[in-house]
Amino acid sequence: MTQSAAHAQSTSSVLMIRPGRFYPNPETAADNAFQRTRHLGSDALTLMARKEFDAAVQTLRAAGVNVHVFEDTAEPEKPDAVFPNNWISTHHDGRIALFPMYSALRRRERRQDIVEELRKHYRVTEVIDYSPFEDEGCDLEGTGSLVFDHVNKIAYVSLSNRSNPKVIQRFADDFSYEPVIFTSIGPNGEPIYHTNVMMCIGTAFAMVGLEMIPNKAERQQLRSRLEKTGKEIVELSADQIANFAGNTIELQNKSGEKLLVLSSRAARALTEEQRKTLTGYARLLPLELPTIELGGGSARCMMATIHLPPQL
Repeated sequence: MTQSAAHAQSTSSVLMIRPGRFYPNPETAADNAFQRTRHLGSDALTLMARKEFDAAVQTLRAAGVNVHVFEDTAEPEKPDAVFPNNWISTHHDGRIALFPMYSALRRRERRQDIVEELRKHYRVTEVIDYSPFEDEGCDLEGTGSLVFDHVNKIAYVSLSNRSNPKVIQRFADDFSYEPVIFTSIGPNGEPIYHTNVMMCIGTAFAMVGLEMIPNKAERQQLRSRLEKTGKEIVELSADQIANFAGNTIELQNKSGEKLLVLSSRAARALTEEQRKTLTGYARLLPLELPTIELGGGSARCMMATIHLPPQL
């Protein structure tokens, strides 16, 4: 399959939000088993998170990625603002989707000014706002919930209270993606809160925690779907996923080199064999994110990828 720029899996432009106030969100702690509390005040955590954020942006830019940085607005407080991939996704045809969020604190993160700023650089044809689904208690948290195979127009989704079947179907109909739905269970016996912590789709590979899908038929369906689309599967253990090895993303730089962006913690969790397989497809680009990871997300969550066509 030739991969046209119109439907490339990876992009060389991302949107990132510099945290204004950072601390693990108490509203999401109940179902996000990846969150950790630190006995530090939010001032200290914010300062540390900003340093990590700035260093991450520098690393990405040095590798040839175009990073659009937005400052978080001071009021009202948004402890998870550094994870914008949950409220916005952008698409090759010029459409932008805005998503319904599970935590009331997180609903404040959707920002019209960011959409307007993107319009200055890219051709935006339509903004589809799914946030009214929040009134029905139906949530779908962007590319946290939906892991896209853009080339084959597939959306992989692990069901949880942040990934509602009704909204999944609406999105799939609107954007012509085939939903592949399953349930993955974390070590706490609860559904994994976001698909993108247990799965990453690259152009030619897939990193996935198959062992976390208890239903054998679902597990087999997922495996065969990935194989049918020509992906080499790199299986991740539950322990590797707990260390954010699934929360990675393939980007490309301006010269077309593929990059696998992940946290240093995630990189350390990979085996030598996995690293060898992955470096055959992309250069590993680790980011130091120990403070930001306390919020329950890692490198992938910090980036909303920009697939919009550029302004002529």
